[in-house]
Amino acid sequence: MTISIKDAQGAQGMRIAGKLASEVLDFLTPHVVPGVTTNQLDKLCHDYIVDVQKAIPAPLNYDPSGNNPYPKSICTSINHQVCHGIPNDKALKKGDIVNIDITVIKDGWHGDTSRMFIVGEASIAAKRLCKLTYEAMWHGIVKVKPGARLGDIGFAIQRFAESNGCSVVREFCGHGIGQVFHEEPQVLHYGKPGTGETLQEGMTFTIEPMINAGKKDIKELGDGWTIVTRDHSLSAQWEHTILVTPTGYEVLTLSEGSPALPDFVTTTCC
Repeated sequence: MTISIKDAQGAQGMRIAGKLASEVLDFLTPHVVPGVTTNQLDKLCHDYIVDVQKAIPAPLNYDPSGNNPYPKSICTSINHQVCHGIPNDKALKKGDIVNIDITVIKDGWHGDTSRMFIVGEASIAAKRLCKLTYEAMWHGIVKVKPGARLGDIGFAIQRFAESNGCSVVREFCGHGIGQVFHEEPQVLHYGKPGTGETLQEGMTFTIEPMINAGKKDIKELGDGWTIVTRDHSLSAQWEHTILVTPTGYEVLTLSEGSPALPDFVTTTCC
């Protein structure tokens, strides 16, 4: 396993890209309302990233398999869609929950983050799932420090999610990130403490748990990208990009519009 370690210059590049990615979500927030289509949201994001931020939307034409390029600039995963939902002309409706996933490339560095949005007023169950998933991500983040193990992150997320009656998607995980969109290591959102790769200062990776209200089982739709829950239960996801610092962690994908921290989190840096 080859894991890239960022020096001070690399870490600064990642900070800039991460902040830009989060600012796209800030910009988009007032537009996520009943009646808007995800294609309209995609166009807003694309133009903002390219014209205002002078950056590149990483998902557009991304093609890891070599035969099915992703056709849009953002991912929009609605209700029972787990991840990689493709924007289209269907309007969002009151009560929908939608994950919007943004990755920008700025000066060669990738910033990757996602948030859950509640369209209008959602059910108590939907709001609870979004809140629990956000907290699950942070339970993983606070485990990050040099000498910790990747399994510590996964275990913290899994224990919290399952103790609240939810399930953790196994087939998709967080990932190393830098000048490459997806690199080593893989960051599982389940596992055993004290196992997996040892964290080192300068590592950068995403923590992005996908939590289902029902069972963990998923399936891929015919477009080759969209993943949904097999039992049609709601799914939620949040994502931050993290830097391992000398004494802990720094969350690189924060901006003025980022949601408030959970009560148990005391810092976003160092």
